[in-house]
Amino acid sequence: MQRPGMWFALPAAALLVLFFAYPLAVSLLQSFFRTSGGVSTFVGFDQYARMLRDPLVLKSLGNALLILVVQVPIMMALAVGLAYLLNQAWLRFRAGFRLLTFLPAITTLVAYSVVFRVIMTTDGGLLNQFLALLGAGPIDWLNNEWWARVAVIASITWRWTGYNMVIILAGLQSIPPELYEAARIDGAGRWQIFRHIVVPQLRPVLIFTSVTSTIGALQLFDENFILTGGGPNNATLTPVLYLYKIGFQQFDFGYASAIAWMLVILTGIIAAIQFRIMREKP
Repeated sequence: MQRPGMWFALPAAALLVLFFAYPLAVSLLQSFFRTSGGVSTFVGFDQYARMLRDPLVLKSLGNALLILVVQVPIMMALAVGLAYLLNQAWLRFRAGFRLLTFLPAITTLVAYSVVFRVIMTTDGGLLNQFLALLGAGPIDWLNNEWWARVAVIASITWRWTGYNMVIILAGLQSIPPELYEAARIDGAGRWQIFRHIVVPQLRPVLIFTSVTSTIGALQLFDENFILTGGGPNNATLTPVLYLYKIGFQQFDFGYASAIAWMLVILTGIIAAIQFRIMREKP
């Protein structure tokens, strides 16, 4: 790199080191220390061994994996279906429908979580009022373990489906029209075109959206923090919410750092598995 280019890149590199690399290194170092009475003591891998004995760590991981297994496939299916529908030439007002579908993605996390909390309030909530019109009894959305998970999954799906739909739609529009025409000439139907042309052509886009959605599910914090606070009975507690409570409520930053790095390693492993499963066949 020429010297003038290095000077231009220096501010960005300095910010990267200051706000990303340095905190990352400090958090890794901090995970090997335990602080008590203002004194830090090196404990090696004791913080990581402690996680194996902590039932709340296992509970939070189980909750995150449940959300990952249930919510991500539902959201991806909806995103692919909406993108395929909104890419059809016969559909009128496509631009308007695309805008409406994408609008949730630009809503702030806190704002939409508060709105969902109001909608799902047991007494007088809009959703329970609608169920009452249908003759159904009120559901305790946020205080029942099962329904609290449903509420969190529903809110995440509403927020991120449109975001993934736009990415998949861009992938659909990059598929050469000649492939569709050749398939129709060969007598292929809509399902055959979708299965043998659309899905293989979208493979790189689907890998990207599935991996980013997986990372988002494992790093879930805002929605369950505002909707349920991790309850009831830790049914919606996630690793990020748990490390927040450990670090900023109990001020045990060493253990919180260890949980964070455990989550980084787990995310990397799951992402690598997804890449291997969804990569193109030779």
